[in-house]
Amino acid sequence: LVNAFKTRRAPTLARTFHSTTPATMPRTADTESFKFNHTMIRIKDPKLSLPFYMDTLGMDLLSEQNMGDFTLYFLGYDHDGISALPAEQKAKARFNREGILELTHNHGTESDTNFQGYASGNADPGRGFGHIAITVQNIEEACARFESLGVPFKKRLTDGKMRHIAFILDPDGYWVEIVPGSLTL
Repeated sequence: LVNAFKTRRAPTLARTFHSTTPATMPRTADTESFKFNHTMIRIKDPKLSLPFYMDTLGMDLLSEQNMGDFTLYFLGYDHDGISALPAEQKAKARFNREGILELTHNHGTESDTNFQGYASGNADPGRGFGHIAITVQNIEEACARFESLGVPFKKRLTDGKMRHIAFILDPDGYWVEIVPGSLTL
């Protein structure tokens, strides 16, 4: 499989990485139905994380599944009316859409005094994962709201070179990038 990818895709990518034109790869019949469904992050305490994602960021809880020693929470922006569906249909619908955030809570971490937390991906050890991003209509108003709610910032609009984006921190220290609806990099 790796060799098939290199053989078919490498010439196109090699040419494109050195230009300012983004790589465009034709979708094949094998991949035309693929969607980016969700990403998962581990959380220490759902009593802190769920209010952050639901109340502070306005996400909807699309489904929750207790798996015994851990619970999965699937959140997203409900632009499709999924939240109004009966629980069984709602759970099925979450896999047929894009842009889902899965929060995984391993039971007991919230009360374990020795638990050191999860690596956010932005510091050693554990550097790798960077952030999720949320688009807002008015970034100045959104940042003022976050400030008034006491949300910690990693980067304010006035910090650094990129003054049109901000980063806030969730209860576990994960970075959440806040971007305007129109952004030129």
